[in-house]
Amino acid sequence: MLILQVMMDYLTQFKEWVISLGEKHDVDPLTLGSLYFISKVSCFTLLGFVLKNIRAKKPFLTLVLLAGVCFTIPYVYIMIVGRNIPFWVYILIGLIFTYGAYSIWKKVTEKQEIVDAKSSR
Repeated sequence: MLILQVMMDYLTQFKEWVISLGEKHDVDPLTLGSLYFISKVSCFTLLGFVLKNIRAKKPFLTLVLLAGVCFTIPYVYIMIVGRNIPFWVYILIGLIFTYGAYSIWKKVTEKQEIVDAKSSR
């Protein structure tokens, strides 16, 4: 019974926090709360796969990038629809997208070098 009460208190606090964020940034609190919940579950799931890949010594940078994108989903929604966004949100999202563009460029150029090396034989 105590655990149920603690969970209800936590959900009430979360609801009040999301409503206050919605009012502060002039966005729909239900949409923001849904995006926040979905993004955090996705982010932590992907981070679990990152740890699994690190232990198995497999590539993990793409998973880290996807976890970062999942983390920023509610903030992107606030950037598009809302106002009064903190400056650190712009920096974080810019860094994630810059890293994503760099990693895609790096993979494409590496594959192009492999294709060029095979065709020159």
